[in-house]
Amino acid sequence: MSNRLVSVKHLVKYFPIKKGVFRNTVGWVQAVDDVSFDIYSGETLGLVGESGCGKSTTALTILRLEEPTSGEIIFQGKNLAKISKNQMRKYRKDLQVIFQDPYSSLDPRMKIKNIIAEGLAAHYMLNTKKRYQKVAELLERVGIVPDYMERFPHEFSGGQRQRIGIARALALDPKMIICDEAVSALDVSIRSQIINLFKDLQKEFHLTYLFIAHDLSVIKYISDRVAVMYLGKIVEIAPKDVFFRKTLHPYAQALVSAVPVPNPDYKKKRIILQGDVPSPANPPKGCRFHPRCFKKMDICSNKEPGLKEIEKDHHVACHLY
Repeated sequence: MSNRLVSVKHLVKYFPIKKGVFRNTVGWVQAVDDVSFDIYSGETLGLVGESGCGKSTTALTILRLEEPTSGEIIFQGKNLAKISKNQMRKYRKDLQVIFQDPYSSLDPRMKIKNIIAEGLAAHYMLNTKKRYQKVAELLERVGIVPDYMERFPHEFSGGQRQRIGIARALALDPKMIICDEAVSALDVSIRSQIINLFKDLQKEFHLTYLFIAHDLSVIKYISDRVAVMYLGKIVEIAPKDVFFRKTLHPYAQALVSAVPVPNPDYKKKRIILQGDVPSPANPPKGCRFHPRCFKKMDICSNKEPGLKEIEKDHHVACHLY
């Protein structure tokens, strides 16, 4: 496989639970618990899982917008988890993010040209005239008329705002963009346009994506590899074609079974999971999925399975294998 750009090793992020007058810590929310994966240059790694499984926290921790509790985030040979905020500044332009909500992720008091040029100004890149020239080029590239750069965010639709968010992420010529549910708030017709824009930009600018989504049909279309997360842990990771042909983990099988099929005559067997997702503040012992698993064995409630390679590049954390 091509060059490894990011290597996440044993990443942990716990949030304290505080109670009482003195705000004493009485427990921990185990949002991300011992997560490891690699992202290779030029690829799209799709990260999927239910709401609250830790996908967005993983992304924010990689960006150091949340401080990791422990673990390593190796980016271009440097462990980002161990450097100061000042040292982190020089890596910020290489790691950009596009957020889920195109309404709240743009400052309503700033003009579009200043929103997109803000990163260029913060990193002292280009003079003012050249910054706005670049803003005009980026707006045109993402499908927005450059003359609109004097407008404010409320003058745009949701799809247009997400295009502005994409232009802002591209402004600093990043090596990797984290797309945190970047299409889930959009209409279906707009969603396909934005996904195709992502693919075109990836080829043009040699981008690497960590693409977080709920929708497996989106992941199937855009990703090169798929990682499935459940309650703070990666349970399966594989190349896209292998994953959808031969899904191994019972949780991942349930997710794949829920993807709609375009043929109305084809009757697909749905796997309906029983029970609710346990609390990350008090996760089950052993395999975290065992209370809801339809293939559980005695060992599942006692011993936690490690993520192991079953075949080339196909890893799964399950006692069945």
